[in-house]
Amino acid sequence: MRHADFVPLHVHTEYSLLDGAIKIDELVAQAAEYKMPAVAITDHGGMFGALEFYKKATKAGVKPIIGCEVYIAPGSRFDRQKANIDGLSEEAAFHLILLARNRDGYRNLCELVTRGYLEGFYYKPRIDKDLLEQCSGGLIGLSACLQGEVPFYLQHDRIDTARERALWYKHVFGPENFYLEIQNNGIPEQEEVNRKLIELSRELHIPLVATNDCHYLRQNDTRAHDILLCIGTGKTVNDEKRMSFGTDQCYFKSPEEMKSSFADVPEAIANTITIAERCNYEFELGRHLLPKYQVPDGYTPESYMEELAVAGLKKKLKGDLPQEYQDRLAFELNVITKMGFASYFLIVWDFINFAKTRGIPVGPGRGSAAGSLIAYGLGITEIDPIRYHLLFERFLNPERVSMPDIDVDFCRDRRQEVINYVQEKYGKESVAQIITFGTLASKAAVRDVGRVLNMPYADVDRISKLIPSGPDVKSLDHALKLEPQLRELYENDPQVHELIDIAKRLEGLSRHASTHAAGVVIAPEPLTRFTPLYKQASDDAITTQFDMGSVEAVGLLKFDFLGLKTLTIIEKTLAFLREQGRGIDINAIPLDDEPTYRLLSSGESTGIFQLESAGMRDILVKMQPNVIEDLIALVALYRPGPIGSGMIDEFIKRKKGEVPIEYDLPQLAEVLAETYGIILYQEQVMMIANKVCGFSMAQADVLRKIMGKKKPEEMAKQKEGFVRGAVERGVPEQKVVALFELIAKFAEYGFNKSHSAAYGYVAYQTAYLKAHYPVEFMTANLTCDMGDTDRIVTLIEECRAMGIAILPPDINKSEREFRIDGTSIRFGLEAVKGVGTAAIEIMLQERAKAPFASFEDFLSRVDGKKVNKKVVESLIKAGAFDLVYAAEGLNMFTARATAMELALNPPKTISAGPGLFAEPEVPASERPIWDEPTLLGYEKDALGFFISGHPMNRYRKALSSMNVMRISDLLKRIEQSKGDEDERIEAQIAGIITEMKTKAREKGVTGFVTIEDETGRIEALAFGKTYQENTELLKKNTLVILKGNVMRAEKGARIMARDVRSLAEVEVRERFEVTVDCSDPVAAQKTFAQLKKLLSEDAQPGTGNGGTVSIRCLLPDSCVIIATQLYPCHNFAAEAERTAACTVRVI
Repeated sequence: MRHADFVPLHVHTEYSLLDGAIKIDELVAQAAEYKMPAVAITDHGGMFGALEFYKKATKAGVKPIIGCEVYIAPGSRFDRQKANIDGLSEEAAFHLILLARNRDGYRNLCELVTRGYLEGFYYKPRIDKDLLEQCSGGLIGLSACLQGEVPFYLQHDRIDTARERALWYKHVFGPENFYLEIQNNGIPEQEEVNRKLIELSRELHIPLVATNDCHYLRQNDTRAHDILLCIGTGKTVNDEKRMSFGTDQCYFKSPEEMKSSFADVPEAIANTITIAERCNYEFELGRHLLPKYQVPDGYTPESYMEELAVAGLKKKLKGDLPQEYQDRLAFELNVITKMGFASYFLIVWDFINFAKTRGIPVGPGRGSAAGSLIAYGLGITEIDPIRYHLLFERFLNPERVSMPDIDVDFCRDRRQEVINYVQEKYGKESVAQIITFGTLASKAAVRDVGRVLNMPYADVDRISKLIPSGPDVKSLDHALKLEPQLRELYENDPQVHELIDIAKRLEGLSRHASTHAAGVVIAPEPLTRFTPLYKQASDDAITTQFDMGSVEAVGLLKFDFLGLKTLTIIEKTLAFLREQGRGIDINAIPLDDEPTYRLLSSGESTGIFQLESAGMRDILVKMQPNVIEDLIALVALYRPGPIGSGMIDEFIKRKKGEVPIEYDLPQLAEVLAETYGIILYQEQVMMIANKVCGFSMAQADVLRKIMGKKKPEEMAKQKEGFVRGAVERGVPEQKVVALFELIAKFAEYGFNKSHSAAYGYVAYQTAYLKAHYPVEFMTANLTCDMGDTDRIVTLIEECRAMGIAILPPDINKSEREFRIDGTSIRFGLEAVKGVGTAAIEIMLQERAKAPFASFEDFLSRVDGKKVNKKVVESLIKAGAFDLVYAAEGLNMFTARATAMELALNPPKTISAGPGLFAEPEVPASERPIWDEPTLLGYEKDALGFFISGHPMNRYRKALSSMNVMRISDLLKRIEQSKGDEDERIEAQIAGIITEMKTKAREKGVTGFVTIEDETGRIEALAFGKTYQENTELLKKNTLVILKGNVMRAEKGARIMARDVRSLAEVEVRERFEVTVDCSDPVAAQKTFAQLKKLLSEDAQPGTGNGGTVSIRCLLPDSCVIIATQLYPCHNFAAEAERTAACTVRVI
């Protein structure tokens, strides 16, 4: 094939974040279509996409050239200010294109780019000339665009300075390795600079090269790229001072277009080929770059690992090792030694040992590593693989060398301490976390583009909300097919059409870089020999510039340091117990504890690891687990495959003896007994192949992998060997074939038992704590989820169901976190929205001196800068001052209103002193008051839910007369009807919508509605027509009445909504009874006078006074009840108690 005679050497992909708009797939495809022999990647300041680009270009038959457009500081990279460049302008950095010719060039490029982020970041990641001189070997330099140093001086007619700088670059890179870059981009200044560059080239004998500074793929992408720049800079298209290229020529031009543009300087085109031929760096892929653990003198890594493992096993088994353990240990040692992985195990042992000695909770294991006895002996896992029949070959296959992969769970709050330790031990230059990239998702793209186009927020918000969410929605094009309202707007509204068209072009682009949640890489040498490093200006974490897949592709060893919240919950629970002198060893609890299994069998599993979903609770009730193996099985069973296949019901029936367990072959009984004859685990597939067909465990592991991939050709080969091996051992061929087909079917759903065992064990630990220490356990749960309002609501509902009272936040009793208060739980201050850590510290420090005597005392003592008005308002709304005001005889309606009035309008006549406000004196009769809706609304603003009451309370009597059920009553009825699956339950409930999501299907959009009343919550589904007709009602925080049929499913019961109405349509008529003490005629007369002000002869619609009032008069020797014909004012009960000093109750 004849190649084109031009190579693009200045190309910005999507990894020039929010600047480049070229996706790598599209770039490579276009280069191949143009028959280009090579193409370069030169993203701004970084090399994030280098390996992805390399692999895809190589696969497409296009030679990849690895490069970067670096930023060069005018002075030192350590200077944090813009430099005045010869009085011409203030610049933070110049541009320069660098291309790697060979391995030295690649390593130097990695070093430069890394130092730019770690040392020179100021607006951009900058290097300087000193650094460039040190790291110029193996690189080719191009003078870059108009922001390059040489072009900059030529623009300003500083020809001598430009000449001097060009000669400096020529000297640093070498005569053959520096080129003056000319571009034809439609910018007038560029044309003049090109002329001067050509003259300079001839004068200084520095060759020319033609590029196009590509930022987008096609010319018609100009508008979309302009919008992308606005997104990146936070501007709108109407901003005249915004960054803009001012041309439509920065696209990926064809060779013909480039040759035409530079017909007068053909050598500039020819030099692109020359440069491409000289750039020959190739990544070394498929290597294993294992770090080394420094063992004590006299040991090898293998002997040290063996000694540690044997000592650990003896400690755990409380004596010498049984023969079975000795044999398994010897086998594993042999495999690990042959593969050269002893240092790997020691590194993992070392950082886990560090965590445990520092009191940092570590998980019992995860993934296939729990199948290793050596890992168990080293304390890497806490699951005995022999006790639970776990296989080492599932973790490391002796016949197929692959990198080990041990993932470790740490306490979420202290995970970083372990990462810091690893960095200190193995060198910060050799350890980094791994980068990940956020992309412009469909909704985000629409919102960003809408903002840039200056569209009204409400319009953009409405359009964004019409885009269905969920995994089925692949793109905006797909959303348009699924959502008719969105499609109608797109087709009929030109502005919406443009919005979505631009968003379609931008969706999927990389938007920002962040740190991977778990990945840490440890290299045997400095990381910059393999990957450049990155550091965000706002974060201390140093990460690789390559993502997880790319890091592994270059052979670096990745460790997953996961932060598991459950370990934090367990540790906090144990800490509460230690404080009470009741400490326990969580790893020594009995695994046959009856209260624990009784709790699990009740389905009351909220807060229990892995077992708390609605569907899982239902299965727990059906299964009635009574051994740890049942929990291990549950972790494996509760997945889409087994749920959809009916495997769960079959498992339960067999466990209960409702279905006979039969084995076609006697060898299967030993393997499948614990799962009642069902093939559930991948390890069981391996053991069947071993026992029935004579496969080695390593061969059986290959079979497992192939069955999981379902490749027909490989499956056929495996089947042949499977059948032959079994027949040779006397098994009838017909039975063997049937067995193979059965295994293949279950292999679709087979789960890693090692992982199930580890997580089943953690599930049991949390269930044990909840069963025996409920207050401590739930307090720990609430503390660990303080930032998740929906989760807090769920946990508080569970506490109430358990009979544990949740006390509101209190300025004198609450700590930063939730705390135990007797047999109740006191709200934590940090869970109040808008109250930050600094403010809490100030309040707690001041309170330690003396409790706050009053609200005014609080205001006078705290630092008003840190405990500002917003903090105080949040505390008031949350009820944190209720008890302080209760001492003054005020109820919460008056207390909160009084405090808020003072916070918002402090008196100006009295000096505030050191505090935030002056100390006021307000007569009791003039104190303000909130009605219940106001109080509850503010309370939800501050806490995320209702704690003092519920909006549904005032509607309940009216709703009862309309046959509207409480949600708790409905759930009980559903529970009672579980034995009768044919019973059709029709339900009518009312509540507030607390969560609203939509998912698009081919048949239309479905609304997933979570509705809550004062007794509980349930999910409802609104399909197609029902959803479309009620989109205005089906919104978060709306009060609705919902009618439909109950649908039972593995994931819990749901209501299929048929009818939705607004609760505002329901007329609420409350009957009040006012009790007045008439023993003192003068006082009683005053009370009646005050009551008269609160009553009227006419009911006024919309004022809330549609109820009736009766007055109960307490005389010295009798009681008289007067049924009035008067109507109560708005918020009658609270107002009557405040102003008339009488008792009011709703009857």
